Amino acid sequence: MTTLDERHAARRPAAVPLDEPTAELPLSAGSKASNLARAARAGLPVLPGFVIPYGAGGDPADLRQAWRELSDDGTRSLVVRSSSPQEDTEESSLAGQFASVLDVCGWQDFRTAVRTVLDSAQWPDGSRAPMAVLVQPMLTARVGGVLFGADPVAGRADRLLVSAVHGGPDRLVGGEQAGTTYWLSRRGRVLRTESPEPSEPSRAGGVLTRAELVRLARLARRARQVFGGPQDIEFGFDGEGRLWLFQSRPITAMAARPPRGARLLGPGPVAETLPDQLEPLEEDLWVAPMARGLAAALDIGGSAPRRLLRRVPVVTVVGGRAAADLRLLGAAPPAHRWLALLNPAPGGRRLAAAWRVGRLTAALPGLATDLVADVDHRLTATPPPAVLPSHALATTLRWTRAVLVSLHAQEALAGALLSEPDRNSTAAGTALAALTRARAQGVPKERVVADSPVVLALMAPSLRGRGELPWEATASAPGTEADGAAELPGLPEAATATELSAGAGVRGAAELSAGAEAHTAARTTAELSSGAGAHKATAPNTSTGRALPTREALRLRIRWVQELQVRLVGEGARRLGLDMRRAGLLRWPEFVTAVEGGPLPADVPERTPADPTPALPDAFRLADGSVVVAERTTADGADGARGVSGGRGVGTVWDGQGPRPPHAVLVVRTLDPGLAPLLPGLTGLVAQTGSPLSHLAVLAREFGLPTVVGAADAVRRFPPGSRIAVDGTTGDVRPEDGR
Repeated sequence: MTTLDERHAARRPAAVPLDEPTAELPLSAGSKASNLARAARAGLPVLPGFVIPYGAGGDPADLRQAWRELSDDGTRSLVVRSSSPQEDTEESSLAGQFASVLDVCGWQDFRTAVRTVLDSAQWPDGSRAPMAVLVQPMLTARVGGVLFGADPVAGRADRLLVSAVHGGPDRLVGGEQAGTTYWLSRRGRVLRTESPEPSEPSRAGGVLTRAELVRLARLARRARQVFGGPQDIEFGFDGEGRLWLFQSRPITAMAARPPRGARLLGPGPVAETLPDQLEPLEEDLWVAPMARGLAAALDIGGSAPRRLLRRVPVVTVVGGRAAADLRLLGAAPPAHRWLALLNPAPGGRRLAAAWRVGRLTAALPGLATDLVADVDHRLTATPPPAVLPSHALATTLRWTRAVLVSLHAQEALAGALLSEPDRNSTAAGTALAALTRARAQGVPKERVVADSPVVLALMAPSLRGRGELPWEATASAPGTEADGAAELPGLPEAATATELSAGAGVRGAAELSAGAEAHTAARTTAELSSGAGAHKATAPNTSTGRALPTREALRLRIRWVQELQVRLVGEGARRLGLDMRRAGLLRWPEFVTAVEGGPLPADVPERTPADPTPALPDAFRLADGSVVVAERTTADGADGARGVSGGRGVGTVWDGQGPRPPHAVLVVRTLDPGLAPLLPGLTGLVAQTGSPLSHLAVLAREFGLPTVVGAADAVRRFPPGSRIAVDGTTGDVRPEDGR
């Protein structure tokens, strides 16, 4: 069966007026001309014109006649534009990738412009795109810009987004100029206005009047009806106030938008314990027990309904990083404050829990004492992992996961319920003092952990051996009186124990507490537990003689148990013939089954570590596909930067010159459409200027590429080779320390 397009392809004329039905055929007329022809037939304000079809073979005299009629025999300027079937489609816009020639006068100039457009169909790989040529009168617009029938940056279909400049829209879509931006309701009511110049009043009417905005909203509604969806429209108002539609294409990329009622998440307090990106086994060893322990604490305190705690994890993993439900933890206000006050359920729940909390407040120090004593006894009684039979290795690992649940629960309750007089005495402060003393006494760096396991409080757990003991940071420590976390400004946010599973004279928590064979462990355990019976839940602060508060003593045991897990996993991995990095790619059931003699998963050799991810925003929600959408606190980033394509990425700065580094983030001055061939494979894009509605910004959204514009002095601040994190939602661009 022959299609209408195929029948016309056999006899395509040299020029087809836009008001003829054949101009609506995208395969011959191209998508741009086809869309304008459809819009004109529906009564939308489209300039007259004609299209030179793809593969046109008609009489050249017909083309000259069409040019003569449209240009008034060369006295009227024309615009000659690309119209390929591959651009302006629902799948891809290819915005700004083909040539347009403005202000064309005379027959020879017209023929040259047509050749320029046709030549732009040549791709860098040598292939050619099918190309038709659209010709219309050149209109000198008083005001022009871009109208989106939805907000593609925020992912909202109930909003319109308009960006306008004085003159035509070309400088705006080319990324050379940022326009005044208007957020409108679907009926044209102004919701917000943003001017690129601080001196210009941020109000409706700065570039467009309210009446013109209402007309644009009407045009967006009519275009949606004609094309069956929201459109990306280039428009212009002429000197007489008439509105013209220059181009209409589907919106090809909408930002991810969280569903209604999506949880508010954030790193919150869990980042203090697990600040780094985690491998799958690390998630199962440390995040799962933490989630269960915090849920138990919230249940005991009546802070959340038990049914919700069973259904919603308090702590989860997003992109390999631990994040907590901020509302469950009480770190964020309720979504509807007044409704929360009127809701009797929370009060009733707390009333039912009040007797438990009252009794627990008095009993908690004793319970913590018993738990600390049990943990210390088990650590002391555990032989070195190398001598444990495989079944005992797995049994000990199971105990560590179970005891972490109790430790996290009691640590959370201690922080919420106990008011201890010496809150400035911390395990971190004690650890810093121990490091300072070790330096002063000339203790070798590799012996510090073995002699003073308390220094593990300064080091986040890791199966990968990343980071360094914060040895140099103690050079400026204030003597041996460093008791509080506030006194650690020179320390990194977290460092991990290095080579702790590789020997080199450094024994880990298990080997430090390996019974009679480890005299150092016996001494350390006695010191940190205030004697053999551990009748206190506190450990003495060896720098001052004061005891650590209950919560700090529990935190220290959490870290010791985690270090024991690292040693046990290291030994299990050795027996399985895996390195630690490969072992970290297993899940908990897979690893413990293999340690007990079961088979390893067949795909273990093919598993690879996840790409680095940037730190999570302070508060965010998840859209479909676990896409992180940061909570917007302001319209701009700290320096006026603005996110225009959602997503997050971390990588190495590249200026587009020379070899592309892995995980490249392109940092440029302007969003030049000519940069489009560089977009595939990038991790992020940052520009000093540019509009969220420019052609390159549209393409970045199509590629799902985190993009920020308006990042002041970005080229100087972020030189090639440095590492940065980019958040295309909030507009945040900041140096990344690479941990």
